[in-house]
Amino acid sequence: MPSDEAAALVASLDLAPHPEGGWFRRTWTAPARVMTANGERATASGILFLLDDGQEAAWHKVISDELWLWHGPGALEIHLGGDADAPVEDPSPTVVQGNWAGGADSSGTPASTSGEAIPLVQFLVPAGTWQRTFARGGVALATCIVSPEFSFEDWQLAQSGN
Repeated sequence: MPSDEAAALVASLDLAPHPEGGWFRRTWTAPARVMTANGERATASGILFLLDDGQEAAWHKVISDELWLWHGPGALEIHLGGDADAPVEDPSPTVVQGNWAGGADSSGTPASTSGEAIPLVQFLVPAGTWQRTFARGGVALATCIVSPEFSFEDWQLAQSGN
């Protein structure tokens, strides 16, 4: 059951459940086309993606690059699991987007000239890399740009237990 804040955003942004967890809606598809190993795709596409506080998106990978653009208000903790047949578990986040004291560190959140942590608002997950995401410190909204275009034919969800 989503929190009141998440439910309100799901309704106002017209989001649908995503198979990996959370909610999404495609918002843009580039008009230009390109051939890929799996057929013709648009050169890029974008979605809104929402996770409720504490919610996780399951391990998955896409054959295209995916650029995460963080909107907040909660932080996104992104874990990368390599490019093998199954994700390699690492309990520490690869990167934290946004302000969350539990995960902000030099590898995930850059420092400003005054030395204070500033939010990392964009992060690239390379094509073919396992990833999973957690919302921390509140509901977390992001835009995900995939190039070439996202297609569920090009997406793989990890088997249960990974």
